[in-house]
Amino acid sequence: MALPWIAAGLAGLLALHFLQKTCFPYFWADLIYLLKVVRYGLRIEIYKRTGSVVTVVDNFMEQARRVPNKPFLIYQEQVYTYRDVDRRSNQVAQVFMKYSPLEKEDTVAMLMSNEPDFLNVWFGLAKLGCRLAFLNYNIRSRSLLHCFHSSGAKMLIVGADMVETLEEILPNLQEDNISVWVMAKEVSIKGVNTILDKLEHVTDKPVPQHLCHVSSIRAATLYIFTSGTTGLPKAALISQLQTLKGAAGIWAFGGTEDDIVYITLPLYHSAASLIGIGGSIYLGATCVLKKKFSASQFWIDCKKHNVTVVQYIGELCRYLCNQPLKEGEKDHKVRMAVGNGVRSDVWKEFIRRFGDIKMCELYGATEGNICFMNHTGKIGSVGRSNIFYKLLFPFELIKYDIQKDEPIINEQGWCERVKKGETGLLISQVNKNNPFFGYAGNKNHTTKKLLCNVFRKGDVYFNTGDLMVQDSENFLYFRDRIGDTFRWKGENVATTEVADIIGMLNFIQEANIYGVAIPEHEGKVGMASIIVKANETLDVKTIYEQIVTYLPGYARPRFLRLQENMEMTGTFKQQKFRLVEQGFNPSAVPDPLYFLDDSEKSYVPLTKDIYDKILSGQIKL
Repeated sequence: MALPWIAAGLAGLLALHFLQKTCFPYFWADLIYLLKVVRYGLRIEIYKRTGSVVTVVDNFMEQARRVPNKPFLIYQEQVYTYRDVDRRSNQVAQVFMKYSPLEKEDTVAMLMSNEPDFLNVWFGLAKLGCRLAFLNYNIRSRSLLHCFHSSGAKMLIVGADMVETLEEILPNLQEDNISVWVMAKEVSIKGVNTILDKLEHVTDKPVPQHLCHVSSIRAATLYIFTSGTTGLPKAALISQLQTLKGAAGIWAFGGTEDDIVYITLPLYHSAASLIGIGGSIYLGATCVLKKKFSASQFWIDCKKHNVTVVQYIGELCRYLCNQPLKEGEKDHKVRMAVGNGVRSDVWKEFIRRFGDIKMCELYGATEGNICFMNHTGKIGSVGRSNIFYKLLFPFELIKYDIQKDEPIINEQGWCERVKKGETGLLISQVNKNNPFFGYAGNKNHTTKKLLCNVFRKGDVYFNTGDLMVQDSENFLYFRDRIGDTFRWKGENVATTEVADIIGMLNFIQEANIYGVAIPEHEGKVGMASIIVKANETLDVKTIYEQIVTYLPGYARPRFLRLQENMEMTGTFKQQKFRLVEQGFNPSAVPDPLYFLDDSEKSYVPLTKDIYDKILSGQIKL
């Protein structure tokens, strides 16, 4: 008698399974991911309610107690255990307790490249309750000085390999009585303190625990610099909440304590520091740290160290795919790649070349309050949303006028949502659960990133500055950036900063900076449209010297366009849209064009031959 009921039950289960696969193919993937989000969110909620936050550095100290002898960091063949880094960072903390007047919540700026002492200084000062400002070591002179001051730092700590950069700004720092320390035993620069010699004379015992106690999840812990949309780099305030969210990224994608994470991105970036280092600590995993990314060395390192998880940006994947074919390219243990900005064609080629690696694409601005994670592996997508995710992290895609560079407002005075399949500006609602912490220094920078009265009076949204599209299956795809920023080599380039640097030259009347697309390249490469003052002549060699001196490599315009008049918009802004569309083809652009040639240490006329070699890849950008 029971057999018909069993048969009917099995048939029903099969029918439900078929229905789920057909109508809800991502149900289980969505459910598992959502449960992880909720589980981690409950932990954050406990921190809020109890007023006692377990920070990333607290997690590190706990791992040092739990697995003291486990390798935490591998750098240039040297292995550092959790205990090694814990004790070394204790010594750093002891040095500054003994030799400096630092107090809890003081800000200290770090100008250091990827090296173990970056982490020792970071963790050591965090144990004293200090905030850290991670300075981009690519920027120089005026921009670097601006970044330091905007963070409100009282002290600067410099890596031994950054002394030359330090010397450019040291007189200004000394005028302001800023305490400067170098990770060296001795330096020949007057008025600069050294650290390594003092480490030998302090204990490696922990400093008092109360110094690093954090009572609010919203408390500031780091400043990480971002170009934002305009002007010089801005110090994005990173709260304990944001560091904890970043640290859960690799775990949310399926990372475990047995993983070995390969980090080649700069530690001053949130990707490497918050997701890479923070993620390794959360898991209790091992990380392999490289000073700089090397395409030729990448897979060699992965095989040597049995790497299982790698971090990437889109450009990194493209560089690897452009390497010459070699035997055994799939002979490695990498199972997962976590990052952002990879194009669909590069994504497919990367998997074809290097094996069945789970590509964990994510989206999130350093200072933003919204994050997407592509937990299903859909090629080209930055993530997927659903009704439950939107309840936790409310966001919208709104209509945007690219030429006017502003949201489209309807007759009632409100913004309008785009339909699925249409490109819109991504905005994320600001509320108590998804706060926007803004930038240090000028409050105008923070308010400019907010849109108020968007759909109703009183609502507030964070403006990501990114154009995205959501398809019928709720997958999200990045399309472009808006405003006065474009992305090149994994970095945001603020056009106004570049224009200011070129505009300092006495023969330049005006400079209009924008990014132009190049086939087979991620992001956009910089181009400067310039007008020379009356009775002055164009000096391309001087422009070259100016941009090399004051701009990092990724921000230097590779192309110049000499114009007689600058087109303006109806609101008297420089017209970029048409210039971007016209590009850099000397056969199509009526104005004289120039190309940055490092071998000549100047800009040279952009000929059809140079143009063709750029498109074919013979000239590398």
